[in-house]
Amino acid sequence: MRALKIAVIVMGLMLVVGTVALIAAIAARVSHKAAVPATSLSFVAEPVDLPAGSQIEAMTAAPDRLIVDVVMPDGTRQLLILDLVSGRRLGTIPLRMLP
Repeated sequence: MRALKIAVIVMGLMLVVGTVALIAAIAARVSHKAAVPATSLSFVAEPVDLPAGSQIEAMTAAPDRLIVDVVMPDGTRQLLILDLVSGRRLGTIPLRMLP
């Protein structure tokens, strides 16, 4: 009977220690933020020229591309595809509205 009491106490302590270790591991992962070097935050690119009077309607980002929906002054629409790494324009897709 004595051995059973000791086994129950040891298993209870193991449960408490395991729970505390699990909570500590979760707290450490949640509070840990990777340090981002300041140089990776700076971004310099050539400006994207848009005609006077044009408006940006929407933007969508992919892992390496930025797609900008632009309404031109004459009412037509274009999609500008930009490279997020270099900032350079990769292409333009004109959009037509069908009657």
